[in-house]
Amino acid sequence: MSCATTFTITRLFAAAFDGSVPGLAALLADTVADGSSLGFVAPFDQEAAAAWWRTQRPAVADGSLGIWVAEGPGGITGTISLAHSQKSNGRHRAEIVKLLVHRSTRGQGLGRALLTTAEQSAARSGFRLLLLDTETASPAERLYRRSGWTPYGTVPAYATDPEGTLRDCTFFYKEVGGA
Repeated sequence: MSCATTFTITRLFAAAFDGSVPGLAALLADTVADGSSLGFVAPFDQEAAAAWWRTQRPAVADGSLGIWVAEGPGGITGTISLAHSQKSNGRHRAEIVKLLVHRSTRGQGLGRALLTTAEQSAARSGFRLLLLDTETASPAERLYRRSGWTPYGTVPAYATDPEGTLRDCTFFYKEVGGA
């Protein structure tokens, strides 16, 4: 899939995962440095980001975590992941995690393209329900609302941003079909 003909979005499988870790780490470190609440606190550098990404390798290898990357002339500029539920009564649902767009490429529709890619893949894979959470009043929250996601609750002081400030979090769902 292309976004404004500058970016190519592809699924990242286990064979290519290790080679993509440096680019994913640079993207994650950039996003955290820009203040996004993604589960990490400062200081957080590329080495820490790479270490976190490497912990995801088993889930990529066994197929329980799907990762898509958006690449442009400068390398990886965006990513999104789809985590399958590990509960037997939740095989119909998955969770959108780690939608990241490098700050130098924001505002070009890449976040929406990545989200659409993950949603369509989830529907083709038979998932009926997608879930996600994001910092309340963030640009990501606006993207999800514009993309047809339904908020089902806000939890005050749910998590801290990278600087340690408590932030509210809004939880969303979207029905995508599936079998």
